[in-house]
Amino acid sequence: MHENTLLSALAASTEDRIVFDLTGIEESYRSLLRELPDVSVRFAMKACPVDEVLACLGNQGSGVDAASLHEITQAIGSGIPRERIHYGNTVKSDHDIAAAHRLGIRDFATDSLEDVRAIASHAAGSRVFCRLATDGDGALWGLSKKFGCSAADAVAVLETARAAGLEPAGLSVHVGSQQMTADAWRRAFEQLTDVIGELDRRGIALRHVNLGGGLPALGYLDKRGAPLEPPVDKIFTVIREGMQQCRDAAGKDLDFVMEPGRYLVADHGAIRARVSRLTVRHTPDGERQNWLYLSCGKFNGLYEMDELQYRLVFPTHGDHPDDPFVLATVAGPTCDSDDAYSRAHSLVRVPEALASGDPVWVLSSGAYAVSYMTQGFNGFSPLPFTCVRSTEGGR
Repeated sequence: MHENTLLSALAASTEDRIVFDLTGIEESYRSLLRELPDVSVRFAMKACPVDEVLACLGNQGSGVDAASLHEITQAIGSGIPRERIHYGNTVKSDHDIAAAHRLGIRDFATDSLEDVRAIASHAAGSRVFCRLATDGDGALWGLSKKFGCSAADAVAVLETARAAGLEPAGLSVHVGSQQMTADAWRRAFEQLTDVIGELDRRGIALRHVNLGGGLPALGYLDKRGAPLEPPVDKIFTVIREGMQQCRDAAGKDLDFVMEPGRYLVADHGAIRARVSRLTVRHTPDGERQNWLYLSCGKFNGLYEMDELQYRLVFPTHGDHPDDPFVLATVAGPTCDSDDAYSRAHSLVRVPEALASGDPVWVLSSGAYAVSYMTQGFNGFSPLPFTCVRSTEGGR
C-alpha cells in the first residue's frame, strides 16, 4: 500500500477531504490478476463511484458492475466500454431495463421469474446470469436476505430465460462484504457446481460464472483495535480450486467474472478530518466515559463505522507508548446517536492532549466513503475528494 503517498497528501491539505491513491488502486488490480489470472474484473462501482477511479481501472482492463441506470451512464461517461458493463442489480424497473438496453447493455443479473420475464420484454435477446443465495456467514455484512434465489429457482429462472429468447449465460454468487473466511467460498462453489450440473442435464451450457464481491480489505482494525487479518492467501487458493471444480462440473471451459469493490479501493483511500472535541461524561449510574468527536462520521465519509474500526493517526501528537492517553468512543459530529463507533467495539486509545481543531487522519477509508455520504445531514456537507498518484515503488 502506498501509505506514504496518502499521508503526504493529507498533510498538505488544510481542509477535510478524502484522498484516493490511483497508483495503489491500480496495483491492487494487478495483484488480483496475478492471483486469479483467468478472471475478468467488473469493479463494483458502488464502493467508489469516482470518475477518476473508474477511468484508471478501465485503463487497466477492468469493467464495471453497475447497480442502476445512473451508474451505467457514469461508467460509460468515464470511458468504460459498454461490453464491459453489466447491470448487476437483480432489482430494477421495466423503465430502467429498457433504458439500459438502449444504452447498449446486454448482460443482466436476475434472481426471479418476474425479473427475467421483464428482461425478455424490454431487453430482448440479452444475456442473463442468475444469482444464487448464500448464507453470508463469516462476513461483516452477510448480504443473505435481499438478493439471490435457491438452486431450484435458479434452474427455473434460466430455463424460463431460454424459453423467452434470452441467453441463460451464467450463475453468480456473493459471499458477503468483507468476507473473513475461506469456508464461505467453499460453500459457494458447492452450490455452483450442483446447479451447473443440473443445468447441463437440462441442456443449458453456461458461458460464465460470476463470483461476485466479498474479497476483504486488509487495513481495518478488529473490535479490540488489533489489525484485522483476513486469510487472503487461503481465500485465493480456495477460489482457484473452486473455479476448476466449476469447469469439471460443466465439462468444458468457463469464463469467470469477479466484482471486487472494497478490495481494490479501501486501503488506498484516507480521510483528513479534525477533532471537534474530546470530552468526559458520566452516565446516570456513575460510569465515566470519554468521547472523541470528529468532524466527519457516519453521514459524511464513515458510514461503516458501526461495523468497522478504522485506523486513526493524530499527526500533531506523539505515538510513543508512554505518552498520556485515554480510551474513548469515537463519534461523528451530528445529532444522531448512530453516528458513532458501535459500543461493541473496544474503546480507542487517543492522545489525552487532543484539542479542538487538531488534524486526524482516518486510514483505509476508501471504500463506500463517497457513495454513502448524505447531501448534508444536520448541515454537515459531504467531503470533497482528491485523487493523487504515488511516486514510490512497490506495495
